[in-house]
Amino acid sequence: MHTAQLSPVDAGPTPYRPGTAGYRRVMVAVFAAGMATFVLLYDVQALLPELVEAYDVSPTRATLAMSLTTAALAVALLVAGPVSEAVGRTPLIHLALWSAAVVGVLCALAPSWEALLGLRILQGVTLAGLPAVATAYLREELHPSAHGRAFGLYIAGTALGGMAGRVVTAPVADAAGWRWGMAAAALAALACAAVVAWLLPASRYFVRRPADLRSVLDGARAAVRDRALVALYVLGACGIGTMVAVFNALGFRLSSAPYGLSVGTISLVYLVYALGSVSSATSGRIADRIGRRATIPVGCAFALVGVWLTLADALPVVVLGMAALTVGFFCIHGLASGWVTARAHLAGVRTGQAAAFYLFAYYVGASVFGNLGSAAWSHAGWPGVVALASALLLTVCAMVVVLRRTPALAAPGAPA
Repeated sequence: MHTAQLSPVDAGPTPYRPGTAGYRRVMVAVFAAGMATFVLLYDVQALLPELVEAYDVSPTRATLAMSLTTAALAVALLVAGPVSEAVGRTPLIHLALWSAAVVGVLCALAPSWEALLGLRILQGVTLAGLPAVATAYLREELHPSAHGRAFGLYIAGTALGGMAGRVVTAPVADAAGWRWGMAAAALAALACAAVVAWLLPASRYFVRRPADLRSVLDGARAAVRDRALVALYVLGACGIGTMVAVFNALGFRLSSAPYGLSVGTISLVYLVYALGSVSSATSGRIADRIGRRATIPVGCAFALVGVWLTLADALPVVVLGMAALTVGFFCIHGLASGWVTARAHLAGVRTGQAAAFYLFAYYVGASVFGNLGSAAWSHAGWPGVVALASALLLTVCAMVVVLRRTPALAAPGAPA
């Protein structure tokens, strides 16, 4: 008599469900990992005006401390994704967090501008291990009913990390200089790495796949053939490009007339990232009920209105606009990042490789459009920044239309 072969999920332990101890351990650990990654990635953003003065460089050149990191991260993701399919998810997460925190300490000790840029490039390479595998790990280890909220909570951790990377460094830099500000970010990342080492359960459902060149190339071709996946890659690149371009230029705008704010005071604007944390977690829960296709357009509307509000001169209206942009972006990114692995799984594409392609596009967008934002500020002032951001968000809206017109791949309880 023929007996059907059980899959690892059928034969093994039950995937973690919300409310269980295992689920809580996973989510606290992944939340902390997301925080550490974005603390280290964005710790220099609030310090850009200080780097201009310390090294006598232009705003566009100072932005290289951000854009080179995100560019290196983007390239490293193309390697980290396939590597994770061969070596596993959790070993790469731990290696990425500890090595990136150590490089963060070295950045604070950099003896020259060139050395700082070189270390920031290395920072991007070391950080690649976590974002390349985080969503794939969550899809494998958690019950499908929890995917939307889990991806949202992970993105919430990255939102708080991005906020901490600016809010922690700037006041410390005001008091003791930019080097101590970067050191504070590195210490925060070390604490998060310790939490992850303590709490994160080892993978139970990971299935090792070969990482030879042919299989990697086959996986890459599959990851760019699906129309919805390509739309998600473009959406991620333009979404983060908007955020980084606007926030990079914001420091220069608020430190000059008529505002004349200090670096520490400007950093308070980054508290709006807390709303991004709420937005990603909330939109994930809503998407679990009504679907991503119905939820993500709301994020687009928030982001567009927010960008246009920043054209006002009144500082409270500018802050309100930044808050709306943040809410909209984290809704978009939180849903899109989880959508990539769900779609890839149903389309027969390697989830780690699809996630790597999404994040490659995401960080290329951060690098290229972030630098363009500073250039737009230098040549056309804030209206130039808003024009760039509006064009990027309208491209996001176009990708949402493509996604809504692309047929879903049916699976029990998890349309993609």
